[in-house]
Amino acid sequence: MVKVVFSNAMIGVTEGIREAEFAAENFRELTLRLKQRWPDLAELIEQSAVAIDGQIYQGAFAEPLAPQTEVFFMPRIEGG
Repeated sequence: MVKVVFSNAMIGVTEGIREAEFAAENFRELTLRLKQRWPDLAELIEQSAVAIDGQIYQGAFAEPLAPQTEVFFMPRIEGG
C-alpha cells in the first residue's frame, strides 16, 4: 500500500483526513484513485508538487510506486 500525506489545502476536501493508504502501481493510478474517492481533489492535485520517498517532482505522472512508498502532496514553488 502507498501512504499518501495531503497538504493543508487538501484536508478540507478529504474531510479532515491527513493520511490515507491506497494500492497503486504508479503515480497516475494513484491520482485516479484519489480523484475517484474525492473528485474535488482533481484541481488541487494538478496544482501540487509531490514528493515520492523524499524526491520532489513538479510532474510525476509516470513514476512507479513500490509497496511502502510515501507520497506527500505540497504547494508548488514558483519563482519569477
